[in-house]
Amino acid sequence: METAVTPNVFVYLKTVGLLIASNLFMTFAWYGHLKNMSGKPWIIAALVSWGIALFEYLIQVPANRIGYAGGITLAQLKITQEVITLSLFVPFSMLYMGEKFRWDFVWAGLCLVGAVYFMFRK
Repeated sequence: METAVTPNVFVYLKTVGLLIASNLFMTFAWYGHLKNMSGKPWIIAALVSWGIALFEYLIQVPANRIGYAGGITLAQLKITQEVITLSLFVPFSMLYMGEKFRWDFVWAGLCLVGAVYFMFRK
């Protein structure tokens, strides 16, 4: 009979650190072209985005493998990624893209706190 692996703090730190790095690349791949390449044909923006996304995948795949092998469940990996995504997207949208702060960012973050609770409770 298999026993569940309990993740240790180093598994979480490695996984979250790599997911943060991968998400930085992905945020720029998905949205950076809206600012930098708005005058270029969409195919050029797509090819540049794919090039950036390659680096995201080179970091994200090991992050998920480390976490999963270390005992983080699939659902926990997914909700962790979503929290990281919002945590990076808000500063990106405000600082890089020039969007204004919206209280909806806070409300979305609070919803994710609830999601984290339900995914990580025992």
